[in-house]
Amino acid sequence: MKKKSFFRRLITLLFFVGAGLAFLISIGATVKYVSSLATDIESRFAGRRWNIPSRVYSDTTLVYVGQTINRSLLEQKLDRLGYRRMASPPSRQGEMRVAPDRLEIYLHEFKSPTFRQESIPVEIRFDGNRVHRISLANAGENVSLIELEPEELMLYFGPDREQRLILSSRELPPHLINAVLAAEDHRFYKHHGFEIKSILRAFFANLQKGAIAQGGSTITQQLAKNYFLTPERTFKRKLKELLISLILEYRYSKDEILEIYLNEIYYGQKGSVSINGIGEAAQFYFDKRVENLSLAEAATLAGLIKAPNHYSPYLDLERCLARRNWVLQVMNKRGWLSETEYLDAVAQPLTPAGYSGYRRQAPYFMDYLTHQLTQLYTHDTLSSEGLSIFTTLDTQVQMAAEQALRRGLERLESIMPALVKQEPKERLQGAIVVMRPKTGYMLAMVGGRDYGTSQFNRVTHARRQPGSLFKPFVYLTGLQKFPLAKKLSNAPQTFDVEGTPWRPKNFNADAEPVVTVREALTHSYNIATVNLALAIGLDEVVKKAGSFHFSANLRPYPSIALGAFELTPLELARAYCAFAADGVLPYPLSIKDVTNENSQVIESRHLKVERLTSPAEAYIMNDLLRGVVISGTATSLKNWGVDWPVGGKTGTTNDYRDAWFVGYTPNILALIWVGFDNGTSLGTTGAGAALPIWADLITSLPQYESQEWFVMPPGVQQTLVCQESGRVATGKCCPRTMTELVLENAPASGACERHPCTSRLERFWKELKRIAP
Repeated sequence: MKKKSFFRRLITLLFFVGAGLAFLISIGATVKYVSSLATDIESRFAGRRWNIPSRVYSDTTLVYVGQTINRSLLEQKLDRLGYRRMASPPSRQGEMRVAPDRLEIYLHEFKSPTFRQESIPVEIRFDGNRVHRISLANAGENVSLIELEPEELMLYFGPDREQRLILSSRELPPHLINAVLAAEDHRFYKHHGFEIKSILRAFFANLQKGAIAQGGSTITQQLAKNYFLTPERTFKRKLKELLISLILEYRYSKDEILEIYLNEIYYGQKGSVSINGIGEAAQFYFDKRVENLSLAEAATLAGLIKAPNHYSPYLDLERCLARRNWVLQVMNKRGWLSETEYLDAVAQPLTPAGYSGYRRQAPYFMDYLTHQLTQLYTHDTLSSEGLSIFTTLDTQVQMAAEQALRRGLERLESIMPALVKQEPKERLQGAIVVMRPKTGYMLAMVGGRDYGTSQFNRVTHARRQPGSLFKPFVYLTGLQKFPLAKKLSNAPQTFDVEGTPWRPKNFNADAEPVVTVREALTHSYNIATVNLALAIGLDEVVKKAGSFHFSANLRPYPSIALGAFELTPLELARAYCAFAADGVLPYPLSIKDVTNENSQVIESRHLKVERLTSPAEAYIMNDLLRGVVISGTATSLKNWGVDWPVGGKTGTTNDYRDAWFVGYTPNILALIWVGFDNGTSLGTTGAGAALPIWADLITSLPQYESQEWFVMPPGVQQTLVCQESGRVATGKCCPRTMTELVLENAPASGACERHPCTSRLERFWKELKRIAP
């Protein structure tokens, strides 16, 4: 018996010792787990809390008194900016009223380091399409101009495609906080992260159903679930949620928890994009910053938290209204609203801003921009650090360019049915790039007919022969040695190219056999241009072309004069900018500024230029290219409504594979290319295919039309020359003279010897001496 009693006691002792050890081990493991969890929470909150997509913006838009504008494009821009059309005068930001003689706009508030716009009502009065007067509606004060905020063009999303505007607790109005507490957790400032009554009530309800059916969650628990956990419904996850809530309440203040919660909370979908945080929700549902939300609007957003896709005003306005009124009722019941405030808020109509899905604009430009940005920032930075990228894009120019290209290609196919191709990837294509010549700012880029069918950007990547578009660079090279009145042979001729005969032809077979330098460029004569290039020296032509940073490996062959090599449209557009910029070559710019999430400028792209030729030479080239439009290959521009000073050049390559036109004023330059990707013949010229598209584009942008032309700089003078000899006229005896531009520092061409300036008496005595010495 004693032996059995001993073993029984020993077993009992070992059991309690084991149980105690297990208990201690369990406590130790729990403490270790909780400590690890606390470290993870602190680490997450100490670093970047959210991935915030970078936003890409267009340039701002000036509207000023005296400006002629395209009313349709301006109204489309306002629509894209989120201005809502109203039948009555606008009473809050984001509203506008359109009338035949005026636009009434309640401007959005917009703040950036380089642009600030206050939310004020303005009225723009029109006289036809001309801005007659701009006034501040509230003050009745006239102003000379307004600047419309930039458009949001694109966001660089991370894998979760979340859109979020981060706010601090200081920016949250009290009535918004009270509305959220009324809807979600009215005892938030009294409990310690959980409510035992709510937990027990949910526990017994879930126990009856054998699964998690009720939440009973406080705001702290919701934050723990949304920020740290998966959405699975298990008792294990609920226990972990409770532990995280306790740690959050211990580590952080109530205001900090509420701030993080309101920046994290899910608020529905904008297409494939997730709206997160109350700041983004205020913009999405009411087009307002949170500090400008009315009581009724704040209650609406608070009511959406429970089930945003169920209560959304864009899906069911009546259901959303009922939910809003319930929130207001709870606020009144808790003493956070007086009876009068409650009744006034309930009486307010529910008027959301209007749903607009996420839409990527100017896709070819965005691809070009992205390529530039990825040289500066990683993809993770762009998709997570909330950068604001301000670009040079003018969305009105972009829309006009897209429409002009579409209409132009459809017009060509309608009048030339042979150009119609059934296979989408084989269809007729085109490209447009629009720039500010003096700054290099890229205002628009259309890299193809349809981005959905082909993402290949023909502006930046299509290498095509420029053809006659290269000729001006030959003439620029010869300005110092070959006056514009100098005669060139234009007769049919065979050239020897390394032992191989080459016989270029003029487009017009009946062209004059001898022409001046000016006439050769005006009418784009091939033979005369080759002769000029040979007279200049092909090495000199290659050297001058090289200074424009063309990417082609140029060789000193006669065919270089006719553009028999390959360049991209962007290279050509940039090169022509040098003529319009007084001889200065700009760098193509798509980015103006980049700011971080704290609105500090971290990247600023400034004007980068390089002088390639003198203002005098640039002026003469502009005059020559103006002549192309007045009396040369681009004279048809006037038939398309272009009746103001323009310089331009048509271009057509062998077998009509490429059709080009580049045209410019002192303010704007646009280049058009039309062709097939596989090099199929168009059967028409640059004047027939590309020029009409340019005209359609530029006449759609009256704000860029200009009656001004380039001012003659020092170093250029007008001289009377003999039309027959091309030399300086010596007197009135020259039967036909004309005024021509010459460079003052260029070698003189000499006086005309064909028509010496002598009087009748001088000629009599000369003849008398000859016959009777």
